[in-house]
Amino acid sequence: MKKVIITGITGLIGKNIANKLLNMGYSIVGVTRDPEKAMSKIIGLTKCINWNEKELAEEINGAYGVIHLAGENVMARRWDEEHKSKILNSRVDTTKKIVGIINSVAQKPNVYLGASAIGYYGVQANECDEYSNKGNDFLSDVVSKWEDASESLIGVRRVLVRIGIVLDKDEGALSSMIVPFKYFVGGPIGSGEQPFPWVHIDDIVNLFIYALENDLLGIYNGVSPESVTLKQFSNVLGEVMHRPSFMKVPEFVIKVLYGEGADNVLKGVKVIPKRTLKSGFKFKFASLRDALQMILNQ
Repeated sequence: MKKVIITGITGLIGKNIANKLLNMGYSIVGVTRDPEKAMSKIIGLTKCINWNEKELAEEINGAYGVIHLAGENVMARRWDEEHKSKILNSRVDTTKKIVGIINSVAQKPNVYLGASAIGYYGVQANECDEYSNKGNDFLSDVVSKWEDASESLIGVRRVLVRIGIVLDKDEGALSSMIVPFKYFVGGPIGSGEQPFPWVHIDDIVNLFIYALENDLLGIYNGVSPESVTLKQFSNVLGEVMHRPSFMKVPEFVIKVLYGEGADNVLKGVKVIPKRTLKSGFKFKFASLRDALQMILNQ
């Protein structure tokens, strides 16, 4: 039985990866600040530990793989200096800790899979793929430092997935967007012309598992190959829910809510999964309409 260590296991992506790997016969050890919560939420979880270095080393030594997903929710609140510090440190510090432990153990894992983000590309008009340069804003600097923190891995296959906007009915951006549509007041945010690089939760989970089980190496974009604007996304969502899509959320509301972080909502970047497709990975939900119909069962 192959053992995989997953940090951030109580998050949307972490718990879904854990559940699928458990069903596939893997042994899963979670790493989180609240092990009891993780054990109660994920049925069949082999074990769950906190961030104690000694315990981490014991579990990582001889494990098949490490999937590192931990990090503060970027859009959880307004971007003041305290939140920006948490966004950065929760990613960089934990990555350095995990990498240091991996490098120190006698029997290293075969693979390290790290979460990253399309925020690497910043806010720009150019279409971006895995070969594109980083952006020039706070979030792109965070992602760059986050990715650099795992570069010192020795003798371990390293894969980083730059994750887009993950679609799930109960958590994340879609769950928030569904509510106004239910009451016939749904619509895009701001101009609606900004790119909306989305991915179905099943596809992002499958991409991590594909990378775990195949010889992938380096950076891969975890976004659907179908590029849409937020206006197009809202229109399809409205059609699937049999609701209109006409009530725009004014830009000033987003600026009040998120401060500096508002640009990531109001402008965005068009991202395509060039290397991901070249790797042979097949998206289950390459069509936005199919993805939303499946999620909403309509």
